[in-house]
Amino acid sequence: MTDDLDRLRAALQAPPPAPGSQARMAALEAAMKNFDDLHDAPQGIADAPRSSEASPKRSGLLSGVWTMLKPLARPGVLAASTSVVAALAAVVVFSPDWMPRVGAPPLAPQPAAAPEMPVAEPEAVVVATPQAKMAPASEAPMMDMVAEESAPALASPPAQSRAEAPTGLAEDAAVGAAIVAAVPMEGEIAPAPPATTEDFANAKANHVKVTAEEPVSTFSIDVDTASWTVIRQSLNAGTLPPAEAVRIEEMVNYFPYAYPAPEGEAPFRADVSVFETPWNAGTRLVRIGLQGRLPAIADRPALNLVFLIDTSGSMDEPAKLPLLKQALRLTLPQLRPEDQVAIVAYAGSAGVVLEPTAAGDTGAVSAALDRLQAGGGTAGAEGLTLAYEVAARMAGDGEVSRVLLATDGDFNLGISDPSELIDLIAQKRESGTYLSVLGFGRGNLDDVTMQALAQNGNGLAAYIDTAQEARKVLVDQLSGALFPLANDVKVQVEWNPAQVAEYRLIGYETRALNREDFNNDRVDAGEIGAGHQVTALYEITAPESPARLTDPLRYGSEPAPIDAAELGFLRLRYKAPGSADSTLIEAPITAQNAPADADARFAAAIAGFGQLLTGSPYVQDWDWADAITLAEGARGDDPFGYRVEAVNLMRLAQSLSQALSPR
Repeated sequence: MTDDLDRLRAALQAPPPAPGSQARMAALEAAMKNFDDLHDAPQGIADAPRSSEASPKRSGLLSGVWTMLKPLARPGVLAASTSVVAALAAVVVFSPDWMPRVGAPPLAPQPAAAPEMPVAEPEAVVVATPQAKMAPASEAPMMDMVAEESAPALASPPAQSRAEAPTGLAEDAAVGAAIVAAVPMEGEIAPAPPATTEDFANAKANHVKVTAEEPVSTFSIDVDTASWTVIRQSLNAGTLPPAEAVRIEEMVNYFPYAYPAPEGEAPFRADVSVFETPWNAGTRLVRIGLQGRLPAIADRPALNLVFLIDTSGSMDEPAKLPLLKQALRLTLPQLRPEDQVAIVAYAGSAGVVLEPTAAGDTGAVSAALDRLQAGGGTAGAEGLTLAYEVAARMAGDGEVSRVLLATDGDFNLGISDPSELIDLIAQKRESGTYLSVLGFGRGNLDDVTMQALAQNGNGLAAYIDTAQEARKVLVDQLSGALFPLANDVKVQVEWNPAQVAEYRLIGYETRALNREDFNNDRVDAGEIGAGHQVTALYEITAPESPARLTDPLRYGSEPAPIDAAELGFLRLRYKAPGSADSTLIEAPITAQNAPADADARFAAAIAGFGQLLTGSPYVQDWDWADAITLAEGARGDDPFGYRVEAVNLMRLAQSLSQALSPR
């Protein structure tokens, strides 16, 4: 007994491998395998062969232990909370031979004259209990489960003797020591275990292209902002966002800019700036900004708005259904008495919660929202179909009909394949009923499906994590979301090889189009709504620049440009709402285009921020301090505080990155 306890203490007190070292991960992987070997063996047979039929499933405390340990087995994902370390130490102390082994029958309560039981070290119990209460939301369920399942075992220890146990203290101590060594040391911050059901729409980052080989770049515009809000939520939760959640164009387009307004009847106006790249002095940035015309609010048509609300069981969290209700209530004062509102909810099956009702009857709308409760599965396809049916019944001549889907994106019943959902809503948008998607909550966020729905429904995708964000999306930007100015807006830039040897589009990976798609009016693209802004950034390299990454062709000849002073030529195509034919806008890009103002510099700072988050190879020696300095100096007019918030998030990302970097 004494020898076993001494070996346990020695194993736990042994110095761990250096933080961030490969040895830590190797030790962890070995510990996880040992854990499987020790605790999946059949009852009472220490060296029994492993088989799926013979090995019992984990249960009781070991299930809680495994739940805590499993996320740690993934490289780079190590739980940061000291509560995990304490809980693991407690498990190692309490898990030896007197605990019921996996698969053992229920044990009777210990008689009064019980043999002496081992006493756990008080530090493990004292530390684990309060830390469990302080654990982040992602860890709290695990700690609660351990507390609940371990309590009976501690209150009524088994009468089984140590000699009967299939494993000893030394074996469990080795497992515990390796696990503790793999957990970050004091002061080391690591990202929380990732939510395995989250799925983000993204693609491989755009790479540098050689102008002489591929002079034309084509993409669809994007006014979505969901990525920025997901990034903000992750950073405020104390973890860096997953790289696949970072879409730089959505980060840049989150912020308002002072672009010149369109003139005459044009739905939008293009504004171009050319300036030195902050992260690479040998290149220049070309910023293309589009400003949508502000509508005559008094003349807008009547609106028919269908709230399609996800009330499935996964929405039963404070940041989901309760916040959703609060957010939708914010839209009501923005509507007119002649507008109509309907509510459709779906969970297992879809149903109409509120028949079409005058928007002025806020009491009826609010009461219907109050009746919503979370529970059941997620019949997303059935809900979409019913919402479109209700919208069709509400439609009148000259009126605008919109479906506003609010969900965490977890479509687990009915049609769950995004391609099938795309076909469904693509058919409905032809009738003029557009679909926008609002995402709520984290944990099972299906960003892929949400993006597919919004892009093909001619609407926008936004993620709402606070009441402030709800106001921004549903109050400040409501007109843009509901009243389009131009459909199928496409951007195409032809670069001049005499002036631009290489170029790179920063972002818009999921919006890329083929060159021939630009003139094909049957190809769908993004929409610009009333007052919307769109910003795109290209990084370009001159032929003689030392920053050029590729060599000129030995045998190739670069075509002579029409105008040597032009850097490139900008083309825009769009359709007026309801039109099947597009209109073309053209303008040259020259070095004499407007220099960088505060807006252009701030957009560059946000683009740099996104590249730092994804570990882009193109920012090289440019770091967090440089991004913060650039954003600070380009805050300009910031009436809503969005830019101040961005600077603070950069500082937070800097701290998290430094804490996670190897020492």
